[in-house]
Amino acid sequence: MNLNYILGAIITIPLLPLLYFQGKKIKKNVPRLPEARGPKGITSIASKKVLRMLTIGESTIAGVGVATHQEGFTGNLANELAIALQTNIEWKVYAKSGYTAKQVCDKIIGTITEKSIDIIVIGLGGNDAFELNSPKKWNRDIRTLIKSIQLKFKGVPVVFTNMPPIKEFPAFTALIKFIIGNLVTILGNELEKVVKNFDNVYYYTRPVSSVDLINRYNLNIHSSNFFSDGVHPSKTTYQIWAKDISNFILESPDIKIALQR
Repeated sequence: MNLNYILGAIITIPLLPLLYFQGKKIKKNVPRLPEARGPKGITSIASKKVLRMLTIGESTIAGVGVATHQEGFTGNLANELAIALQTNIEWKVYAKSGYTAKQVCDKIIGTITEKSIDIIVIGLGGNDAFELNSPKKWNRDIRTLIKSIQLKFKGVPVVFTNMPPIKEFPAFTALIKFIIGNLVTILGNELEKVVKNFDNVYYYTRPVSSVDLINRYNLNIHSSNFFSDGVHPSKTTYQIWAKDISNFILESPDIKIALQR
């Protein structure tokens, strides 16, 4: 039983009407940006080697905030890995804005046509938090998702990106940042427990923080440049985030060894 979730629920229940109205207002004011175009591609370098990568998830993986996936998370991650590993990267995106872990499992995994893949990267958590899904449900849905992927792609490394930084979203009210942001942290802690029960499954636990990324990568930008619409990443953020996930992958010995076979 998750005590933090129970305490959060006790605080949240009386505030649900206010959360609902604030959420409706935000939905009305935030522009509805489309998903990125071009869900598959190849990053080519002077190499005969090819690695095949799938990215799966919600709106950030679907590239909301940029025009094409080449400019989004997947294209940038492929670029980073291609240069570091000196290999061509064939990539394909399977993602849908608004999807929870259960929806990804039920509606996306069965549509994947690729037979042979070298690495899978998954970005989820925001919509499960917005739906106020419990840690128990999230745990169950993530386990089901991992099992369905491992059944389809035996022995392939599966990497979960860090959870979305809800508390930094400029479009959100202080109340929503507090309630949903805390729930995202709880779900992240749950995800960390889940991946320990599976082989070849990894989770980047470091919280996304604009200040942390600016300092670590010595960036000459302001935190306000991180969001395209107050909720989704900007083109610059996709580049930085992809670089950070690439570094996590490359600094994880087991993943790197698997990719260099």
